[in-house]
Amino acid sequence: MTHVEILDAARDHAGGYKVDVTRGERVGRVSSEWFSRPADERYLSLSELFSAVHGRTARSQTRTVESAAIRVEARRDNAERLALILPGSDAPVMPTHWSFGQLASLVGAPAAYLRQLPASLAGINLQYGLTSHRAEQVKTLEIENGRVELRAVTGPDYGRIYDHELVAAVQKIAGDGIGDTRWKVPGVLDWTTGVYNPRVDITKNTTTLYASDRDVFLFLVDDLNPIEAGRLPNGEPDLYFRGFYCWNSEVGAKTLGMASFYLRAVCQNRNLWGVEDFQEITIRHSKYAASRFAHEAAPALTRFANSSPVPFVNGINAARADRRTQ
Repeated sequence: MTHVEILDAARDHAGGYKVDVTRGERVGRVSSEWFSRPADERYLSLSELFSAVHGRTARSQTRTVESAAIRVEARRDNAERLALILPGSDAPVMPTHWSFGQLASLVGAPAAYLRQLPASLAGINLQYGLTSHRAEQVKTLEIENGRVELRAVTGPDYGRIYDHELVAAVQKIAGDGIGDTRWKVPGVLDWTTGVYNPRVDITKNTTTLYASDRDVFLFLVDDLNPIEAGRLPNGEPDLYFRGFYCWNSEVGAKTLGMASFYLRAVCQNRNLWGVEDFQEITIRHSKYAASRFAHEAAPALTRFANSSPVPFVNGINAARADRRTQ
């Protein structure tokens, strides 16, 4: 008979759970994000994260323009300043580091080399590339930040999924991500005792909610409701928790994707330990990406959040039975 329940008996005196992280896989994706994010890319709740990424969308606009009609403006008296004049506007648009690289790639120019040149010389090369660009149209994403900045430039069929759309989809199942629902920022494994403590203060150092000017990344767990999948050789329960992470880049730095899994613990530097049943889906920002997100990715996240763990537990128990008979 399948045994699935929340185990208060497995708690130690501090309210954590004894886990065995020697089983399953280690996944380092979240840890890589945790190591690389500066303080201003770390958020303490989903509402705070949503406000930040939605706010920049509200200040942004997209348009599709003829590439040959874009004018590159550079001044001899300022070797660092390069701007673009887009059709229908006399106001200069300043490319970001990221969008400059995209623009160079679109016209077949080496971005690293152009960045080393004075703006006037880089501008001549870009202007030639835009004028002779075979792809006649490009799609721009511009934002008002005191001055107009070009955040992204892509092909005309780029299917943009905004970062705030992904965050909103997560909010539907996770609320604020701080324990107001079953989904929350994870706790921490104590390596000296092997006890996973799900109740840890959410700080800039412990949060797993991130966003930069190029992307968004979220990792949440249901670690207050452990799942027992059989017993360990010493007779103790083998405990798991649900977890998922997802990511997106509205400027084209990466695909949209999400991964769901069961795990036994998360350590201080956000490595995932004892991972089982890891499943991942990705969606390229192609022409119909927004439709695929609405009909595939967001529903898949909801299904995982609401699904029964019974099939997973049955699979674990069956695998153990097979090993015992071999």
